[in-house]
Amino acid sequence: MTQTETDAALVDRFILAREIAKEAGRAALAFFRDRASLTIDTKLNGQDAVTMADRQVELLLREHIRARFPEDGLLGEEFGVQEGRSDFTWVIDPIDGTSPFIFGLDAWCVSVAVMARELPAAGVIYAPVADELFAARRGEGASLNGMPLRLGSETTVKNGIVGVGASHRIPPRVVSDFVEQLLEMEGMFIRNGSGALMLAYVAAGRLAAYWEPHMNPWDCLAGLLIVEEAGGWIHDPREWPSLAEGGLVLAGAGGTRQDMRGLAGLSERLPA
Repeated sequence: MTQTETDAALVDRFILAREIAKEAGRAALAFFRDRASLTIDTKLNGQDAVTMADRQVELLLREHIRARFPEDGLLGEEFGVQEGRSDFTWVIDPIDGTSPFIFGLDAWCVSVAVMARELPAAGVIYAPVADELFAARRGEGASLNGMPLRLGSETTVKNGIVGVGASHRIPPRVVSDFVEQLLEMEGMFIRNGSGALMLAYVAAGRLAAYWEPHMNPWDCLAGLLIVEEAGGWIHDPREWPSLAEGGLVLAGAGGTRQDMRGLAGLSERLPA
């Protein structure tokens, strides 16, 4: 496939990603408004929940992708990997922020990323309650409901709010140490329960930066690309042990880079 053919193929997938993220979001919103009827199961612990909404919305996404691009690979939170035969792999999270979703909070979203080989090439995050569609295609910028997103360098750790992610995969001390150092730096933090949505908020300039010591790929690949295409910086996911394993997520506006990398223990790797 030539570069021109690859670009055209990606545009087609980006169009579909936006369409199905919104359709999936509408389906999830119907469940959200009737939460009393949801079947809820736990995975590893009581904070790691899954609902029938998660499963049915992921099946909806998979059905649309298979129908349009049957040779593409798929990686989803609820149903795992489906190997493909093309250069593209879809990485999907039907509801990122399941706990807020269950308890009636607005902080949840649908996340859809398209990988071109090992690199996120298109990303869409849709927040149905707010009807906000964050989207990006590599080299073409990022947008919110069709309006361009562009980050400046004036936001810092000290004058903005840092999003912090946590899970029971990480020792509590790792998170508390980060928060303590951030507060000592005169920074402030927030956690809303959806890492994907907080990455989108970084791209929109609502949060200065985001840190989570480990995220799964379906939670963050779309958001990382959107931040990058909005003019922010990210910790490259190609530095993870493997795509499937996930790893450290770090992203922010330009003025946060040095402080955030220092807080994450990466200051010694900054370029001279």
